[in-house]
Amino acid sequence: MKTKKETLETIKRTQTLRWRLTLFVLLIIVVASGLTGAITLFSYLLFRKNPVVAAITVNPLSLTVTLLCTCVVIGVLLTGFLGQYYLRPLKNLIAATKEVRRGNFKAQVDTKGPTTSEMGQLINSFNDMVRELDGIELFRNDFINNFSHEFKTPIISIRGFAKELQYGDPDPAQRQEYAKIIAEEADRLAKLSTNVLELSKLENQQIITNRTKFYLDEQLRQCILLHESEWSRKNIEIIPELAEVRIESNEEILSHVWMNLIHNAIKFTAANGTVTVTLNADETRVTVRISDTGIGMSEEVRAHVFEKFYQGDASHHRSGYGIGLTMAHRAATLCGGTITVESTPGVGSTFTVVLPR
Repeated sequence: MKTKKETLETIKRTQTLRWRLTLFVLLIIVVASGLTGAITLFSYLLFRKNPVVAAITVNPLSLTVTLLCTCVVIGVLLTGFLGQYYLRPLKNLIAATKEVRRGNFKAQVDTKGPTTSEMGQLINSFNDMVRELDGIELFRNDFINNFSHEFKTPIISIRGFAKELQYGDPDPAQRQEYAKIIAEEADRLAKLSTNVLELSKLENQQIITNRTKFYLDEQLRQCILLHESEWSRKNIEIIPELAEVRIESNEEILSHVWMNLIHNAIKFTAANGTVTVTLNADETRVTVRISDTGIGMSEEVRAHVFEKFYQGDASHHRSGYGIGLTMAHRAATLCGGTITVESTPGVGSTFTVVLPR
């Protein structure tokens, strides 16, 4: 997405281009007037013995008016012709802008034809902006669909079982089961709300504070242990290959990265699978790789995996909110790092996080 600075630069570039076009038109008029005057003077010297020319030049005022009228006519004609030629891309840009204002985010300006370097950059920036807006519109629709689904499902369950408790006559075992489901669905709503608020906090944060020195290998071990119930239940083998590494960063923000990546690796790995967590470092950077033998993902899913509320499984058969990887990506970026993924369907995925030492 375009930043505020990029948007201001685009506006400034547009204003500069407008002034240059105005000066260009004025230059055309001046040049056309000069050429007309020169042609008229040359014609006068060449045909001064002609009776018509002689009659005009008898009166200096008549000569002046004739020259001015000729200059204006030729200047207007040249300006109109060249203005139409050089201002055509700007008119196309204005028309496309009106389309975007109407909500058409498919509008694009043709980059072919006469364009100055500034005009070409402006058109390319506009086309990029519209493509990003189109993507944002798709994300917004996906967000509404996914978010409403994630909130609606537990609310319906809570309401349904609460009515059973209120108006039905369940036996003690059923009553206990209904109460358990209501509690689980309420916890699900609470977790979703917490994750949304935490993601909003990370997105609005531009710099990290509270930097401390800590052992990254120890933090990774703690995150693995916090998921022990998950990988023990599925009999997944966890292989930690952790070098002793001490870094300076925000420990709380980095924990979002490891918690979400390890949780996803366990969730998408079948029973009796393997999850490997590797930590290496050199003098300038730290590399963490979290690999699994899970279901993997297609190229299409991999291209969108860090987008907010995106879920590769559109049927929602697997629990999740489509927030975890977005949080991990944002947290890694805040800490000055990068996060990438390699994946093969049916083989597994490897997430690689590179952080400054």
